[in-house]
Amino acid sequence: MAKSVRLRDIAERVGVSTVTVSKALSGQKGMSEAVREKINSLASEMGYIPSISHKTDSSKKSYTIGVIIAEKFMSEFSSYYNKLHQQVLQLAMDRGCFTMLEVISDKAQENRQLPRLVTDKKVQGILVIGRLDEAYLDEIKSQSSIPTIYLDFCNHKGDEDAVISDSYNGSYCITNYLFDKGHKKIAFVGTILASGVITDRYFGYRKSLLEHGVEFRADWVIDDRDIENGAIDAATFFKLPADMPTAFVCNCDLTASVLIKKLRDKGYKVPDDISVVGFDNFVYPGMCDIKITTYGVDTYEMGRNAVLNLIRKISRERYRQGIMILEGHLIEGESVKAI
Repeated sequence: MAKSVRLRDIAERVGVSTVTVSKALSGQKGMSEAVREKINSLASEMGYIPSISHKTDSSKKSYTIGVIIAEKFMSEFSSYYNKLHQQVLQLAMDRGCFTMLEVISDKAQENRQLPRLVTDKKVQGILVIGRLDEAYLDEIKSQSSIPTIYLDFCNHKGDEDAVISDSYNGSYCITNYLFDKGHKKIAFVGTILASGVITDRYFGYRKSLLEHGVEFRADWVIDDRDIENGAIDAATFFKLPADMPTAFVCNCDLTASVLIKKLRDKGYKVPDDISVVGFDNFVYPGMCDIKITTYGVDTYEMGRNAVLNLIRKISRERYRQGIMILEGHLIEGESVKAI
């Protein structure tokens, strides 16, 4: 049996007192947010399980929630998912619960190797952040009865609980915004079928074209990533068409940042020559030096609903079943010019 993780073990790793660790894990004041986040993150990584006797309110049940994320979403440019994880961690802590993170490799998914959190029965509920292989998720479901909720994706099977952003309507709205700014030659950047989110955003773009009577052009749909592993690669993808549009709808802000650099390398100015919009309202620091016009996703509200629903599901209380779609909002930046 693995040795249990103590507060002292976490304190020694962080370089603080056990009192500070105890306060951080129970949501008390007395430290900077940076230290609090470091302690919470390390405790989750080390597999610390809080003692029932340490609960601040004995009338409330405390659960350990497993957070599962695919390895590809933990790369240096995937801070969007790191942000979601940190928000889930804090939201769970605020409600007297604790999280344990497990990163799932591609090999584990291919071999149907169940997460340790599941096989060791360490958690009462599971949050899956970002899409995993559908067959792998089915295997987890068939081998375990642990209450589960998906965050930022769904498989549309009709028997799942998930919290997602409104990708379809968001892309439709931001494409409409470009039409309102006078653009009619609008391209889409994103590898279709690389993820459900990208595909939904592509169809939102197509709906806007259709309603504005603009003919669809296949050469204006530009791949941005590998369809198998999801890796964004400016050298391999982002092939600009010979007949350039006046605006690009990008499936995410990271893709928009890479495209802006690619356009500049080709001698185009953004937004003077070409306009660019993104999605998510999250850009990796240092990737882009202008504020991108984007469709903001409320990751905090997504995480809050996912955590609350999971706690209620674990407790066998009434909760919002099925797929919950949360709307976002348009955020104007400096990457669009009216023509």
